[in-house]
Amino acid sequence: MYGKLSRFEEEFRIPNWYIKNEQIKNDKIRVISEKGENIGVLPIGEALKLAREKELDLVLVVPNANPPVAKMVEFSKFLYEERKKESAAKAKSRKTEIKEFRMGPTTGEGDINRFVTRARGFIQEGNKVKITVVMKGREAMFPEVAINQIKKVEKELSDVAKLESEPKKMGNIVWVMFTGK
Repeated sequence: MYGKLSRFEEEFRIPNWYIKNEQIKNDKIRVISEKGENIGVLPIGEALKLAREKELDLVLVVPNANPPVAKMVEFSKFLYEERKKESAAKAKSRKTEIKEFRMGPTTGEGDINRFVTRARGFIQEGNKVKITVVMKGREAMFPEVAINQIKKVEKELSDVAKLESEPKKMGNIVWVMFTGK
């Protein structure tokens, strides 16, 4: 029983940070029905009796208010809804990723078309795309060839993306970042 919980136990254990039923120590609380209607400020004994009659739990949802707010709910359903809200919030807060494509100044037309197709998909998913042209040896003397490669990609992606800034040259690399429109 001691030690790390299994994934199942971790996911379905009852959290102990919710104060419910007899754990509520306040004398008077504001009670909300299961439908969200305000019943009013009641003594704790009367509120618990009312919740038991409806076969529901009394869960403290706003403990810092004056008087504290408690809601009559089925506790397992309440936990399910809370977890659902948490997972929805986590999904919305997904960070945008930067997807990078590397090519050379002599990359063929077919490969560029494949890069453009993949980049289009990533941009439509909400990610940023970084196109990097790596020049080796004598290719580094002609950065305009690399910039022309980037201009081809820019022309193909102009309907779904825009340049974040002009192409930048760092050593033997020319790169540019695309974001969605």
